[in-house]
Amino acid sequence: MADTSSTVSPDPHDEPGRRIADLEQLLDVAGRLGATVELDPLLEAIAAAATTVLDCERATVFLLDAGSQELYSRLATGNAGSPISEIRFPVSRGIAGEVARTGSVVTLPDAYADPRFNPEFDRKSGYRTRTILACPLVGYDGTVVGVLQVLNKRSGPFGGRDAEMVRFLGTQAGVAIQRQMLLEQFAEKQRIQRDLSIARDIQQGLLPREQPVVEGFDIAGWNQPADETGGDSFDFLPLDDGRLAIALADATGHGIGAAMVMAETRALFRALVTQNGNLAEVMPRVNALLCMDLPEGKFNTAFFGLLAPSQHRVAFLSAGQGPILAYSAASGEVSELDTHGLPLGMMADADYDPITTLEMAPGDVLVLLTDGFYEWDRPDGEQFGTARMAAILQQHHALPAAEFIRLAYEAVIEFSAGTKQGDDLTAVVVRRLPTG
Repeated sequence: MADTSSTVSPDPHDEPGRRIADLEQLLDVAGRLGATVELDPLLEAIAAAATTVLDCERATVFLLDAGSQELYSRLATGNAGSPISEIRFPVSRGIAGEVARTGSVVTLPDAYADPRFNPEFDRKSGYRTRTILACPLVGYDGTVVGVLQVLNKRSGPFGGRDAEMVRFLGTQAGVAIQRQMLLEQFAEKQRIQRDLSIARDIQQGLLPREQPVVEGFDIAGWNQPADETGGDSFDFLPLDDGRLAIALADATGHGIGAAMVMAETRALFRALVTQNGNLAEVMPRVNALLCMDLPEGKFNTAFFGLLAPSQHRVAFLSAGQGPILAYSAASGEVSELDTHGLPLGMMADADYDPITTLEMAPGDVLVLLTDGFYEWDRPDGEQFGTARMAAILQQHHALPAAEFIRLAYEAVIEFSAGTKQGDDLTAVVVRRLPTG
């Protein structure tokens, strides 16, 4: 026998029929919200669904900025679906603010008769608000993520049936919005991580790829940033006259901003020392140029040196970069050498003391370490300090330069007793080889 059954559409004029029609609309909306994978189209779908399901003129989706405790709209639609400029206001104001604070549905049959209504937006837009229905957008964990506000039901004031429908819509929309905001935050975090990884690769590429080979000397440099990118740097640059330019610098802070300062400092030093091998002119010029670029409060300490292998001496200037440790094979003692003036980028007309020339006898060692070594503290707050490093140098001065750096790092790690590295670590060691 043939199947004579047929589907009969519910009569929207009878109450059960209207409920079925409403349910079908809401289920359709829920399906579309679940399929939307970008936030702005999702908000647009919510606003469009609200105006259709509730038969109203306008819908606005406000998102809650939990940090600033403000509501803001990324999308509002009018009769023709035209975008309306962004609105932002504290949760202490307006009907939407009350809904965000209390998590309750608010219905106003006459907006201007209610003292909670803020008519400022009407005055700015020329729009006339008559009736309001606002509900919280609640995420899957029960937190309010925003407010859906619909205006001016075409057939009269909003009723109980409308409140039921908007609650359902608010729950579905809230979960969808929270999901999408988490996805956007994750995507942004991934993008930042990719950018930081690229920045790290670039910064690490600016460091010397191999240790310099200088007759009669053993020289090594090493760097380990605290973040993906760091504010420390070192450099070796052979000059045409046989000298080796040596630089070590430490910018305020660490991270990508400090890394950019380091890149500029390195480039300036390389360009100027290649043209003019006189540190007494190079240091002030680098300082003046950095002062032109760096914002107030940003600076970096720096050691600029020139090793003349044939003369067995290092001439250097230090712009606040210290301690500078020197081991003397003749006395068996470690001394701390003076710095020469303010860090770079603090004062454009800063003066620097005369160049220090260190005569290096066989077995002498020059150790440059950034403050990440000296200031690394253990759980009780005590820092590693200069005295411990000087003692290590006095005991292990005969180690190859790279081995000494490794030993110094291991000593700091052991001392820290598990505290996290809080600052960048950079080391340069210059050791004159023993004769015979």
